[in-house]
Amino acid sequence: MEAFEALLAGFGVALKPINLLWGFIGVTLGTFVGVLPGVGPALTVAMLLPLTVKLDPTGALILFAGIYYGAMFGGSTTTILLNTPGESASIATALEGNRMAKAGRAGPALATAAIGSFVAGTLATLALTLVAPLVVEAALAFGPAEYFALMVFAFTTVSAVLGGSTVRGLTSLFLGLLLGLVGIDGQTGQTRFAFGVPELLDGIDVVVLAVGLFAVGEALYCAAYTSRRPETLEKLSGSLWMSRADWRRSWPAWLRGAGIGFPFGTIPAGGSEIPTFLSYAAEKKLSRHPQEFGKGAIEGVAGPEAANNAAATGVLVPLLTLGIPTSATAAVLLGAFQNYGIQPGPLLFQSQSELVWGLIASLYVGNVILLVLNLPLIGIWVRVLSIPRPLLYAGILVFATLGAYSLHQSWVDLLTLYVFGLLGFAMRRWDFPVGPAVIGLILGPIAETQFRRALSISQGDAGVFFTQPISATLLALTAVVIVLPWVLRRLAAARTPR
Repeated sequence: MEAFEALLAGFGVALKPINLLWGFIGVTLGTFVGVLPGVGPALTVAMLLPLTVKLDPTGALILFAGIYYGAMFGGSTTTILLNTPGESASIATALEGNRMAKAGRAGPALATAAIGSFVAGTLATLALTLVAPLVVEAALAFGPAEYFALMVFAFTTVSAVLGGSTVRGLTSLFLGLLLGLVGIDGQTGQTRFAFGVPELLDGIDVVVLAVGLFAVGEALYCAAYTSRRPETLEKLSGSLWMSRADWRRSWPAWLRGAGIGFPFGTIPAGGSEIPTFLSYAAEKKLSRHPQEFGKGAIEGVAGPEAANNAAATGVLVPLLTLGIPTSATAAVLLGAFQNYGIQPGPLLFQSQSELVWGLIASLYVGNVILLVLNLPLIGIWVRVLSIPRPLLYAGILVFATLGAYSLHQSWVDLLTLYVFGLLGFAMRRWDFPVGPAVIGLILGPIAETQFRRALSISQGDAGVFFTQPISATLLALTAVVIVLPWVLRRLAAARTPR
């Protein structure tokens, strides 16, 4: 009951005219940029992050919630019409969505994606409202040892999931942890890895890192490797609306997708790829029309899109309650919080109650704005897809440069932006994930602080991490995550006949 009372107060914040305006702008900007080929939600949020430095925290975070949801919807438009997923979570949608578009049913495919996003997003936000206070109560029992163990577990699992390969993911993570050491040590006051550059004394700016790795790196990679690939934009012909049969086949898929997606978003080993493919497999197994799969089955669009959006909302549970990002986009959002001196975690619900519940309420409002805005404007979003690739990539680079320079008007920011951009290009080229690097930069200093606090409380006894039940359990799970894939590979190799 207390959660719903707090949510009502949050609606009072979210429905203020200025915050409604930010939500509307966020959804529109997010959809516009998310529609662009190869531009996913993480890149969208990172590229638009510098725009909010002058806004108040509540308005800025509501804007980002709109950008986040808008970019998720925009990605489905690109996937269906152009068969170019902006992120790996959209691959499952492409399997049937583009087939529907080729068969002249792009309208119903886009409609079921939009309505499914609304239904799943709303149900997942309701679950967030109910689950978040429970997680906060449990997290209040965490001490420094438990927090450090939780972060180690999150580092490992997120790196493995985002990287595909545990080794590549952990390599990216350790790069981020190394960058997190730059600047003045908060406890000793000693300068570390600043190399005499005054601008580095405050550490690497997470916004510059995120924009460099995601926006600049992705633009350089796409310009170098994907700009010459032939692409066919499917025409948007016929009715945009769904038939009665389409509705009958879609609504169970929306509900199942929401039920599959949300739990995966809430756990550190989650992500959106697993629930979208699970949803696709479930719909293929449960469908009364299995022969249509591979040829344009509407359930194959409805289920994965619902799962994708529900997982995206589920990501906010560990982000808001524990301060742990479980996706690349969540890592960039955490950077947005920290830009305003706000550290997500259990105390956030007490110290910044108006902000956090206003943000949650804005998710309900943003879902409605997204549905009302995007179906009538789908023709405009289709036109955006015709932007020439050279202009698109040049625009991203110019926008990223101006955004990074606007932060502190410093040449050091511009230099580090393009150093990280080249690094992001190399990581993309050799299939190293960039998300763990951002997570390492953001959470590394916090994990270091919790580690030192735990040792200080225990008077230097490292056994505190293994004698406390919660921390010992989390560290044991971390070991399982690292060792289990190696064991499974060895068993599979042993069973393979020579």
